[in-house]
Amino acid sequence: MNSKILSILFILVLLVSACDLSEEPYGFYSEDNFYTTPQDAEASLMYAYNALTFIEYSRGIFYIGELASETCDVKADEAYGSQQLNSWTADATNETLTYFFKYCFIAINRSNAVIDNLVNSDFDASIKNRLLGEAYFLRAYNYFNLVKVFGLVPIQKSMVNSISQTSPNMAQNLDELYDFIIADLKEAESLLDINQKVGRADKVAAQAFLAKVYLTIASSKESGVAKYTEMAIDVTSAYEEAANWAHKVLYDQSQYHIDNDLVHIYDVDAPDGPEHIFIMSMDRSGQNEGNYSKIAMMFHPWVDGVPYYLKNPDNTFTYATNGWEVFQTTTSFFNTFSEVDKRRSDLMVTDVYNVNGEVVGSLGGKFSYPFTRKYVDPEFVGQKSSAKPYLMRFSEVALIYAEAAGPTSDAYEWVNAIRNRAGLGDLDPNLSTDAYRNAVVQERAWELAFEGQRLYDLRRKAMVLDKDQRAAAAGITEDQAAFYPIPQMEVDLNVNVTND
Repeated sequence: MNSKILSILFILVLLVSACDLSEEPYGFYSEDNFYTTPQDAEASLMYAYNALTFIEYSRGIFYIGELASETCDVKADEAYGSQQLNSWTADATNETLTYFFKYCFIAINRSNAVIDNLVNSDFDASIKNRLLGEAYFLRAYNYFNLVKVFGLVPIQKSMVNSISQTSPNMAQNLDELYDFIIADLKEAESLLDINQKVGRADKVAAQAFLAKVYLTIASSKESGVAKYTEMAIDVTSAYEEAANWAHKVLYDQSQYHIDNDLVHIYDVDAPDGPEHIFIMSMDRSGQNEGNYSKIAMMFHPWVDGVPYYLKNPDNTFTYATNGWEVFQTTTSFFNTFSEVDKRRSDLMVTDVYNVNGEVVGSLGGKFSYPFTRKYVDPEFVGQKSSAKPYLMRFSEVALIYAEAAGPTSDAYEWVNAIRNRAGLGDLDPNLSTDAYRNAVVQERAWELAFEGQRLYDLRRKAMVLDKDQRAAAAGITEDQAAFYPIPQMEVDLNVNVTND
């Protein structure tokens, strides 16, 4: 087997995750046959990014981030543990959670492989810094996903290349885990330049996620969320750090900015638009799902199985695909939007049309729920589309800054910019700090709807039970709602992992 082939087959003893011993190694690493050229190292980094596009991971963004919130219900016969997530009865055997945990650690191990093998390399400094910076970012991004879903998890700081390394220790507390995430993001920020590229991270992405990480810590500790109350950092300092890093994104660069055209943000053929700080790379030309996307079908209704058209704000029409009706917008959430909010009128669909512009289906008739048009691809091929998960948008950074900074004049300017773009008036200028921050979180619910964000906002504000009646009906406490249990498979395979 030659070195070019081995450059595709990493040393991944990725055993259902960093902890699972049931999966055969995919290949092996040797200093004699890998990382000998920048091209090899680039291929290894792409291998790490590729882990994000596994359908169990990319779909998990929506199954986990939306279903266990007030925004969506799930269709009655959907599998993958989605019924349990939707009803707040998911336990350590839940299939969606098990896969999500697994693929986060696959991505982490692939990132570790890049870091371990490039740190002492003699590649050109600019190439080395970029590759390392992106690898540090990816490792931090995946650990942040893990902590938002599961809380404390094992920390695997180096590449797994022997069975003895497949039982990493649990983080002792959230301080240890977040310190690791923050250190990686700061390292990424220091190594990377501003360089927008679809599917890749740059300096601004690192800054944006630093802001989000600190906001999560600040608001969670302030709200009394389990485990966060024990963290050493004080709430004020965490809010200040969140505002500081968000400020860099908003004021210290010009590559990214607010897109004044709401519909254009979600144009699948404009993934390099000014909003897209970090976006997953998927294209309808791909050969396997993950390389292409079926996200639209998860949100769209069936409507007799016939492709239909959506009416645009300028009265033109966009071709759309029928769907599987997996994620069904709740009436109660839809009704929280103001009728004049463009995020309702322009981004939510209640009527569909034929090629002649005639209504062929309406809410309450051919379909039972209003659906989002954020993932429409008018050039879809069969079931293949270029719709991509939006992992970090500039508008979210504006709202992170607005929330973290509190009711200051410039913070109000940013939240009002988001509201004004949606056709709404300014936010009440006389709100208390608590009321103001809660209003910004509600603004996030409308702005980031169906982007896989809502559950984590409910968790960090300790308002899962207040907003989602299904959680209250399940008889759980807010502490129990704060994290899902680590998958039982991981507990069984790693003596260091517990769900205490």
